[in-house]
Amino acid sequence: MPILHDPVLLEPAVIPLALYIHMPWCVKKCPYCDFNSHALPKVQAVQEATSVVNFPDSALPAALEQAYLQALIQDAAQQQPLAQGRCISSVFIGGGTPSLISAKGYQWLFNQLKALFDFSADCEITLEANPGTLEHQPFADYLEAGINRLSLGVQTFDSAQLQRLGRIHSQDDAMQAITRAREAGFNRLNVDLMHGLPAQTEAQALYDLHTAIGQGATHISWYQLTIEPNTVFFRTQPVLPEDDILADIQQAGEAVLQNLGYVQYEVSAWAKEQPCRHNLNYWQFGDYLAIGAGAHGKVTKPEGIYRFQKTRQPKDYLAQQPASMLNWQAIAADDMPFEFMMNALRLKGGVPSIFYAARTGLSLTSLQSILTRLRQQGLLVTDEQRLQCTAHGFNYLNDVLSEFVME
Repeated sequence: MPILHDPVLLEPAVIPLALYIHMPWCVKKCPYCDFNSHALPKVQAVQEATSVVNFPDSALPAALEQAYLQALIQDAAQQQPLAQGRCISSVFIGGGTPSLISAKGYQWLFNQLKALFDFSADCEITLEANPGTLEHQPFADYLEAGINRLSLGVQTFDSAQLQRLGRIHSQDDAMQAITRAREAGFNRLNVDLMHGLPAQTEAQALYDLHTAIGQGATHISWYQLTIEPNTVFFRTQPVLPEDDILADIQQAGEAVLQNLGYVQYEVSAWAKEQPCRHNLNYWQFGDYLAIGAGAHGKVTKPEGIYRFQKTRQPKDYLAQQPASMLNWQAIAADDMPFEFMMNALRLKGGVPSIFYAARTGLSLTSLQSILTRLRQQGLLVTDEQRLQCTAHGFNYLNDVLSEFVME
């Protein structure tokens, strides 16, 4: 095991800061989903809050939306000192189905957040939304509320596959949602697509890509369906395509995206125009505050880097305001190489080598023997000013990352 140099005091002020907001409810829980999402409550158990704020257009019961948004602000106020004077450069609203919250609710939320934090003038604010019309208001309303990037959870344009995946939208819903989002003025529009679906053929997978691109997606998140524990699919596993078919789908899909002008900048992310700034911050080992049930955050202080999370169950999150910072824990020096590389090397272009010391507080010289060996094996680029996989190394990313596990 290499000897790690003693950590030096970090400078949080030079590390970008983002904000993650978790909205935990969905109309229906999908059988493949292992995210912290919960079906909408059938019975309203949240008492009316005392504030006069009201958002009648919400897909959530009004009292529940109001109570949750107010809990988010209490959570954010608790984390305000962790910003340490930094601006919020990006916001990502994930879930769940965040578009169940009304546009008026988001307008109120951001007004309150901007009283707590400085936001950069060009702050990227992404909202995850589903194509079903029961799950969102007109997209122009979200744009007016300050949201400037939309991520649509389409998954596939195949009606039979949508039914297998437990999705409540149709093929037409998905196509219309992309068109309407673009018409509303969303110039930055991501479409989530899964491949390797039950009995899926290469032609079917490529149809999904061509359709999303033809409808106007400027960014595509394209990833393989995996069976995760604690999901319906884990208990009753569907029959997925064999490995050689999965490999053919991956290769053919990458060729389609490249030929149509999309650039792969991360394992499953392809951009026609701008990459997702928020996700780049994750992969470049930036900091992010986290509010909402089950949200996870990472913050740098002069003495070290800390991770934390919030309680998962919405009812528990609402019961304690502000919700506790659970599992507040410093990343150990021995874990830092893997933690950093696991993020940085997901990027096709890697990161500048100076990021390692600047964002971990550790000297890169302690990893020199590992880096030299990986470069000699053709897995990392020979440019010592960058930490970046070669095309060959990117195909064997897990093997590369295993070299940074300090045992």
